[in-house]
Amino acid sequence: MAVEITTAVLLAAGRGKRLGDLTADTPKPMLDIAGAPLISHIADVLAGTGAGLTHFIVVTGYLSEQIERWAKTYQAENSGIEITTVRQPELNGTGGAMLAARAHLAGHPRFIFGWGDILMDRANYPRFIHHARIDEYDLMLAVNRVRDPFRGAAVYVDAHMMVERLDEKPAPGTAKTEWNNVGLFATGQTIFDYLARLTPSARGELEIPGAIAQMIADGRVVRAVDMRGFWSDVGTRSELEAARAWFKPKRKQR
Repeated sequence: MAVEITTAVLLAAGRGKRLGDLTADTPKPMLDIAGAPLISHIADVLAGTGAGLTHFIVVTGYLSEQIERWAKTYQAENSGIEITTVRQPELNGTGGAMLAARAHLAGHPRFIFGWGDILMDRANYPRFIHHARIDEYDLMLAVNRVRDPFRGAAVYVDAHMMVERLDEKPAPGTAKTEWNNVGLFATGQTIFDYLARLTPSARGELEIPGAIAQMIADGRVVRAVDMRGFWSDVGTRSELEAARAWFKPKRKQR
């Protein structure tokens, strides 16, 4: 039986330090991609046909005011969409960002959450949300194939796409899997029990993958859904240009 999912949390508190001076005055989710802020592309597809989410909780941090202005404008221009913004009190990692959104998710048995600065082929989102609505799980995460998942999290799965292990930012060349954590998830209230128990990682942050790893260790049902086609964390100047080229409207042939 399908479970209704109407809400998504977009984590948009970070700066995007690898982009250097491009994010000195602009938070990464607000960088222009083919005429619109990066985060607009994510909101568009999550609210679109086949996904149909109507409520977004956007967690801000770095240069919060810019994203808050975007949220007001986006909501005004898109009938039926509600956006709630919440500031992360301390920029202490993705786990802390999700905990900042907790009060706004009371009563939601399931919801979507993900990074507010990662782009992928539009067709992946409705497919993921379809699985999120009909499958049984404690947490579902999207994965894609890469040569080496050292920049994200290496995801180890069995033949049925059940997640057996999550290794956050392994050393280059050490991962024994090609599956990479895409940065899109579905879960319920249980995630907050694990987030609340997080301790700082080696990077000094509260990291969501650490909570997921503990869920796996406790025997929780963690499933993976494979994503296909274009994907980018838009982490460097060259990747930003590649994303702009990908999302630029194609010229019609005469």
